Amino acid sequence: MYPTEWKVCTLSDVTEKIMVGIASAATHAYCSSGIPMLRNLNIRPGYIDEQDVLQIDSEYELAHRNKRLKTGDVLVVRTGYPGVSAVVPEKYDGAQCFTSLIVRPKKAELSAEYFCQYMNSAFGERLSAAAEAGGAQKNLNAGELEKLQLQLPTIQEQQRIAEILSAWDQAIATAERLLANSQRCTRDLMASMLSGRRRFPGFSDKWRFVDFDTVFERVTRKNSTQNTNVLTISGEHGLISQRDYFNKSVASANLSGYTLLHRHDFAYNKSYSAGYPMGAIKPLLAYDAGVVSSLYLCFKLRDDVDADFDFFRHYFEAGLLNQEIEGIAQEGARNHGLLNVSVTDFFKLQLHIPTAPEQRRIAEVVNIARAEEARLQAQVQALRQEKAALMSQLLTGKRRVKLPDAETEVQA
Repeated sequence: MYPTEWKVCTLSDVTEKIMVGIASAATHAYCSSGIPMLRNLNIRPGYIDEQDVLQIDSEYELAHRNKRLKTGDVLVVRTGYPGVSAVVPEKYDGAQCFTSLIVRPKKAELSAEYFCQYMNSAFGERLSAAAEAGGAQKNLNAGELEKLQLQLPTIQEQQRIAEILSAWDQAIATAERLLANSQRCTRDLMASMLSGRRRFPGFSDKWRFVDFDTVFERVTRKNSTQNTNVLTISGEHGLISQRDYFNKSVASANLSGYTLLHRHDFAYNKSYSAGYPMGAIKPLLAYDAGVVSSLYLCFKLRDDVDADFDFFRHYFEAGLLNQEIEGIAQEGARNHGLLNVSVTDFFKLQLHIPTAPEQRRIAEVVNIARAEEARLQAQVQALRQEKAALMSQLLTGKRRVKLPDAETEVQA
């Protein structure tokens, strides 16, 4: 699998030491100005997140001076996300870390950047899993990590591979920043336009407060067609087939009591979740039909009402119905994450909406913004997949780098 000239070794063979950071620190040891203390949450795949870096008293730190970090050390998370690694930059030379593993490579034999890339790859995930100790919360065992077997190219090739992969990381980081900016802009756009705070020239009619049931009607149709496409609500993917989402169906065998949805019907999951404190409302877009549990509250636009479907799917996604729902779902009525929202109360919620022409204009602009967001998301995903494919070849020697002249080429 690996080139025959690559060195087979254990991690301990190519490191000066592997040690565990400070196990704990007394509350009084933390201070506003002292020695930086990096924690698991500061260690991200390939970089140090400087947000919320703690500091400890220098006198307390003296008792642990043998564990001070050096530039070029590799920090490896032990618990939570075992194996996630980052190289210590010069800024944190002399700092401390809390519970993470400190791997100090022998510079002539192991490139810190290469090892970091390796640990953050699929190969590293497998190595980390093999070195995990059991217990209520699995953790990466330092002794087992030392025994891990590696197949390493020369230090020059390691460094060149790390440079190439770092360039990919920079491209991914740039794409992620563009995506994050697009998402912020889209959220701001939706919040201002779907609430009526920002309006287009030419639209001056006052927005109306109307009962929910004047625009929507409940969907209660039973699954008389024996449809087996069982849907679940995902914050990211909307109404999606359980088989697509979980790779299996977790529904009951008898689906006759399920509600049959058609494309453009909505479903409200009354369970609150991350990003959806009052539950999620999603339309069926991905399939012509599907079925949902009777616990979902389902509805569709009335045929006799001039209203824009896209406007309302954005309206719900922006959480503009949350305050209304909160008013009918009392805090004490929650049971295991399920909001106690009655059908009668739900359909009398108040919608704050413009005329249909203004709805369509707003939806048009939001659709363009969401499409750009989706394009950038796809770009990030494609870059990640391309880097992962390249890593699988470079880290196994199936694809070799040219040394020392070619600065940008990778040869097969």
